[in-house]
Amino acid sequence: QVQLVESGGGSVQPGGSLRISCAASGAKLDRYAIGWFRQVPGKEREMVSCVSSDGRELYADSVKGRFMILRDNAKNRASLQMNNLKPEDTADYYCATAPTADWYCGSRADEYTYWGFGTQVTVSS
Repeated sequence: QVQLVESGGGSVQPGGSLRISCAASGAKLDRYAIGWFRQVPGKEREMVSCVSSDGRELYADSVKGRFMILRDNAKNRASLQMNNLKPEDTADYYCATAPTADWYCGSRADEYTYWGFGTQVTVSS
């Protein structure tokens, strides 16, 4: 059983930066895909970014060029560096993981087995 704990959320002004992190326990994530999703009330959970176990990255169009996903297999954790934040980035952010083929990370929430409880990010002036 994999446990994921997110941290680093908070409030930031538009144009600011924030890094959120995900610490894993219960399994080594080096053979797992890792995804970051976000959700606002009344909307579906959407993928922000994911990274395969061999390092291939995917990003939602809305965050390309602004967000960067990082994985540290040695520390069994992942991070999402968010730059040039916009009010529409306001959401609860979730870390998720699943064992997959080395080259693959999924863009759908139902492709992930384990989830954290989320961390809130608010972008507002």
